[in-house]
Amino acid sequence: MDLTNRHTVVMGLARTGVACARFLALRGARVVATDLRDAVTLAAVLNELQEYDIRFVLGRHDEQDFLLADLIVVSPGVPMDHPLLTAAKAAGREIVSEIELAARFIDAPLVAITGTNGKTTTTTLAGELFTACGFTTYVGGNIGNPLIELPESGTAVQRVVAEISSFQLEWIATFRPRVAALLNISEDHLDRYAGYQEYIDAKLRIFENQTSEDYAVVNRDDDLVWQAARSLKARLIPFSRKRELEEGIFCQGDEIVFRHQDAECRFPVAGFKLQGVHNLENIMAALACALLLGCEREPCLALLNRFEPLHHRMEFVREVNGVRYFEDSKATNVGSVAKALESFDNITLIAGGKDKGGSYAPLAELVRSRVRQLVLIGEAADRIAAELGSLTATCKAASLEEAVALAAARSRPGGVVLLSPACSSFDMFRDYEERAQRFIAAVKAL
Repeated sequence: MDLTNRHTVVMGLARTGVACARFLALRGARVVATDLRDAVTLAAVLNELQEYDIRFVLGRHDEQDFLLADLIVVSPGVPMDHPLLTAAKAAGREIVSEIELAARFIDAPLVAITGTNGKTTTTTLAGELFTACGFTTYVGGNIGNPLIELPESGTAVQRVVAEISSFQLEWIATFRPRVAALLNISEDHLDRYAGYQEYIDAKLRIFENQTSEDYAVVNRDDDLVWQAARSLKARLIPFSRKRELEEGIFCQGDEIVFRHQDAECRFPVAGFKLQGVHNLENIMAALACALLLGCEREPCLALLNRFEPLHHRMEFVREVNGVRYFEDSKATNVGSVAKALESFDNITLIAGGKDKGGSYAPLAELVRSRVRQLVLIGEAADRIAAELGSLTATCKAASLEEAVALAAARSRPGGVVLLSPACSSFDMFRDYEERAQRFIAAVKAL
């Protein structure tokens, strides 16, 4: 793809937009970088890009830039129905996401991983599996390093693993992973999408350009995923915790079994450091991606036996008076909390935060059967109490620190205190990491 002298617009100057602007300028495009924030706020960005031939439009967007562009690259934070994008699309302008742009310049086999929950752990683990098996590997996408930084660097790699969000899939055109994995789907980002189906449709776009030469790794136990998967063009590789599969990867007793093309290999789970039912699913998905693209059993098993849990995902903090405390601050939706609750009994659950628009009702049976106490915080406390509060002992706290103190007072030896909010953090904290650190500090102060 020749970008020389093409009039390009980069909309949004967060990390992804900055990387795209730099890449386009290096490829000889005429770049306009535009953001609603002003030059003072973006001083660090302007300093980073000062050596490149880029025209900046800050504090506003100019419609003419969009209507005259040959190519518009949209940052994930910009919704599809933005009026300028609507106008540009009507004018026949080409609009792409960063992953679409990057994939046009990547030759190595690409593994793309999406889902409502578990993306980061699965992506990180898949990358580590490829590396352990001797492949030079780039891991990026929604996980932190923009995918476009790989072609920008000029580095030759043998495998690429990318975490992909629904936002990134909104403006793809030819994006085609060699292996695409869909881990699960549950209600999320309904503050962005018109409805649940629109969110589902965005997730499913990860498969739309695959052919019968590609693989689709899908969750057999998720009814929504499985229903959608049966119409895909790619070769299906299901994974399951609950059933034996003739083809795919599944749990059987104390082993994970991978069956493909009349061959089988087994992985004993006893030595795995990743715990919880959700991580069994993440491990199976990552293993399938790795084994399909050339990884072998022995180095994979060795890696699984030393791979540590990622921060803020069911992370053990400490034990106090016989009660174990776990921090799961990244559980910002109901589906993620459900996986956490399935992993424990006798739980005091701290939940709440900024409501994202979905229903909390899918947690009802797990709350009834596994949650002994429910301690609610944040803007969503009243709504969660209305939907779940009658199912177990419930109280509200004015702060996270008060919630930890209440949880400690009401828990008994053998129990678990779990921060798994089912909400975003922005009503009370800068982000989920600050929420996590505040929880950890409160627990350590007990």
